[in-house]
Amino acid sequence: MTIILSCDKLISPTFLSCSSSSRSPLSLRCSSSSFPVADMDGGAGPSLYPLHRCKTIHLVRHAQGIHNVEGDKNFKAYMSPEYFDAHLTQLGWQQVGNLRKHVQDKGLLKNIDLVITSPLLRTMQTAVGVFGGDGYEDRMDVVPLMVANAGNSDRGAISSLNSPPFIAVELCREHLGVHPCDRRRNISDYQFLFPAIDFSLIENDDDVLWKADIRETKAEVAARGLKFLNWLWTREEKEIAIVTHSGFLFHSLSAFGNDCHPEVKKEICKHFANCELRSMVIVDKGMAGSDSSTTNYPGKIPSGPDLPSDVADKLLEKEGPSTNSEEQ
Repeated sequence: MTIILSCDKLISPTFLSCSSSSRSPLSLRCSSSSFPVADMDGGAGPSLYPLHRCKTIHLVRHAQGIHNVEGDKNFKAYMSPEYFDAHLTQLGWQQVGNLRKHVQDKGLLKNIDLVITSPLLRTMQTAVGVFGGDGYEDRMDVVPLMVANAGNSDRGAISSLNSPPFIAVELCREHLGVHPCDRRRNISDYQFLFPAIDFSLIENDDDVLWKADIRETKAEVAARGLKFLNWLWTREEKEIAIVTHSGFLFHSLSAFGNDCHPEVKKEICKHFANCELRSMVIVDKGMAGSDSSTTNYPGKIPSGPDLPSDVADKLLEKEGPSTNSEEQ
């Protein structure tokens, strides 16, 4: 399977291909010499793909965490045990509120089928704050996405009512190892703080992936990112929000766009700011998906004669103009 990403911009998408994977893409080309041929793989122009072979993803970096404040001043601060599983700052929560207003104003929230979050405190706080329900009500039939004051948030509970489902996935965690801020708590602790998030895909209660003395290489992070995107394609949801981390996003997305215009490559790969959202598209060009389109319509039901236009033109030339012909 070849995964293609595009910068959505909600206006005119430009497709990017992953240069590290084997390529046997589907492409649509005009074979007639009297028409220009679209360069489907070189990134020089627009590309066409069936809609049912695409997924829209909204990539979000978490809001400002307590580790970011000192880490931006001195990178060595990321080594401090004080920032273990760092939570959001008050400014971070303001950033969450601003992004929430944006996704509501743009109508994104009502279209999202699933929210995927890295299982760390700052990403889950960001995810539920941006994409969760409005106004928590203490009801027996509604489990909160986040309990009150979870992770020193000084926030009320966040409802799961009228929100998309949330699922935690280890594959989209931050660069693993060495930095305590990137080490997670036990899943059993998170389940108490975020009752409506689904943690069923995480096998181990404790964090077996984070090592105090071994840091993932950049290549390993990128490989994990590509594995995550391939897994993402197996999901049935078509529009998915993903709340993750700067390092994971940068190293994963850097594998894409090498055959595109340099400005497009730059746009897709640049570092994310805290609580930045970018909308993109994944395209299946290798026939990996088998789902049929839900929007295509076969036409002419009941069926009837329907000659291709070029065949009809040739017949018309042979027969000559007819005075009894009807407009089609």
